[in-house]
Amino acid sequence: MADVLHGVDEMKAFAHAQRAGGRRVALVPTMGFLHQGHLSLIREGRRRADAVVTSIFVNPTQFGPKEDLSRYPRDLEGDLAKCWSAGADVVFAPTAEQIYPAGFQTFVDVTEVSQGLCGARRPGHFRGVATVVTKLFTLVMPHVALFGEKDFQQLQVIRALNRDLHLGAEVVGMPTVREADGLAMSSRNSYLGPGDRRRALALSRGLFAAQRLAGQGVADAAALTGRVRQELQAEQLKEDYVELVDANTLRSISSAIRGTPARLLVAAYVGTTRLIDNVAVEA
Repeated sequence: MADVLHGVDEMKAFAHAQRAGGRRVALVPTMGFLHQGHLSLIREGRRRADAVVTSIFVNPTQFGPKEDLSRYPRDLEGDLAKCWSAGADVVFAPTAEQIYPAGFQTFVDVTEVSQGLCGARRPGHFRGVATVVTKLFTLVMPHVALFGEKDFQQLQVIRALNRDLHLGAEVVGMPTVREADGLAMSSRNSYLGPGDRRRALALSRGLFAAQRLAGQGVADAAALTGRVRQELQAEQLKEDYVELVDANTLRSISSAIRGTPARLLVAAYVGTTRLIDNVAVEA
């Protein structure tokens, strides 16, 4: 059974003890309401390190004023059982007051890969992500930190801040874990009723169709993004964005070039629920 730590001083003491004992530490940051995607990160952390820390913290600074902070799904008791079953050694579950005490005034901005895509649609979101991840890296001092590729722009933001601030972790992106029918696992899937759950498959269906087109030699961004939009429109989903980007810089590109990593990303509203997904493409 894992230990549950709520205070930053407790977390720091654990991290220092692990480092002093020569133990390799893995960190899996989460906002809770865990699914198999999160658990795959914990299991990979177990494989790569001697001690696995999973953080569970619904970070208020990455939610906009009209977003779903108050109703974001939470289930700490269930999450703890899942963490233990997947092999976590410690769960760090701080309060907002622990992470952002009275007088807190320091934030981290990653200025390039945070632009566009979700960064443009959710102002301040990646500022909140970068700040809390920097704090977690400072407290946990992980040798390796694991993140899912479903949140691909987030992953690139974290890679940049880890590199630029010399935080010293190995940042590992893990493949998106999907339901049997292809839907990317997400805590927000819990918002979907049966009808919307079916309609949500348009995201992955469109991405996979475009990925197949690219594999057949179709490189044009308009053709690939158009294929995704076709599926969104068929299910009457509200598009937020569909873009083909360079996988490293996240800048929009006009075509997928063989040998250059590219990513096709989509965000859309299924009813009132905003979902994201992405796939790698190579023509």
